[in-house]
Amino acid sequence: MPLLTPARIIARYTVLEALRSRLLWLFVLAACGAAGLASFLQQLALTESGAVQAALLAAMLRLASVFLLVTFIVTSMAREAADKGLELLLALPMPRAAYLLGKLLGYGALAGVPAVLFGLLMALFAAPAQSALWALSLLGELWIVATFSLLCVASLQQALPALAAASGFYVLARMVGSLQLLAHSSLAGQSWPQQAMTGAIDLLALLLPRLDAFTRTEWLLYATGNWQALAGVAAQTAIYVALLASCALCDFYRRNI
Repeated sequence: MPLLTPARIIARYTVLEALRSRLLWLFVLAACGAAGLASFLQQLALTESGAVQAALLAAMLRLASVFLLVTFIVTSMAREAADKGLELLLALPMPRAAYLLGKLLGYGALAGVPAVLFGLLMALFAAPAQSALWALSLLGELWIVATFSLLCVASLQQALPALAAASGFYVLARMVGSLQLLAHSSLAGQSWPQQAMTGAIDLLALLLPRLDAFTRTEWLLYATGNWQALAGVAAQTAIYVALLASCALCDFYRRNI
């Protein structure tokens, strides 16, 4: 059986599962809730209330999209494994790569929903061109996180550890640039344990995607986004999605199911 045919079928049923799970409605509710909370907090700002509202809304939408997508991926695949649905699918005459590819295609399509929805919402508070760059960057960020979540649940095979690992990966990838800056700000006069910690942070920054360069709020506030920055985001997305998908595939093939 060709690889793409079963992959498309699995991707289609992955999207249908998300529709039945009301995931799309959760994205809409998250957008409404974030907009309402940002409007409330805007009233507390003494100056630049519009910028405060846009910044808060962008941060809340980014976190909501990551949280909802990761939770759906982890719980969906864990439930499928617990219900023996995975064993049933792999008993069919198709390669295991088709299953993972189908899941990735389905989750990639689902990631486009919050990217488009939240990008349109941010266009009400910022320049449309900058909102489009922000939405495309959010899409790349969601693709990386979705692929890592797939790797976690395929390797750990339990929902809670996979969810914790995916959350830790996202937090570290968002903070590693700041940690690296803090570590190097007082490099002179450091003791050897501090130097070892600085080296560990540098190694971590080398291995992790720089998600702090994705979906930047200043693009919306000060119109500093450009296609060159988006090209860097696209390059990181392509590299890490391919790398994480390859790791998931290797782990998936070595397992006895």
